[in-house]
Amino acid sequence: MRTEPKQTDVLALAFLGDAVWELYVRQRILDESSAVRADRLHREAVRYVSAAPQARTVKAMIESGFFTEGEEALLRRAHNHKIATKPKNADPVTYKWATAFEALLGFLKLSGNVNRLQEMVCEAFEIIEHSSENTEDKNA
Repeated sequence: MRTEPKQTDVLALAFLGDAVWELYVRQRILDESSAVRADRLHREAVRYVSAAPQARTVKAMIESGFFTEGEEALLRRAHNHKIATKPKNADPVTYKWATAFEALLGFLKLSGNVNRLQEMVCEAFEIIEHSSENTEDKNA
């Protein structure tokens, strides 16, 4: 039985999208890092996978007009979805934007839209890394 992306609950899409994003992040870190210890690799991954950078990324992508109308509709639906649990490491608004980001990744994966998924992931990496560089410049 194949899961129908448009009929899948946004939290289920976010569940899948979280795993998809984590896989892309881990692959990128392994490709670009000289670290071999798991604790160091994990610290590098947090820069991408925590709620705050995901929320900043999706908002920047919305502002730049990156998304299609359908993608924006899914983002709004995921962002507006009631959350049942209190987020541990983020405020509720940030958490909802991160959930929306993950839901869209999950939707693109389920839809088999690999090219668009790749575009989104590349754009997200660009935004997060550019944001990190600016933060490092300010802290120097």
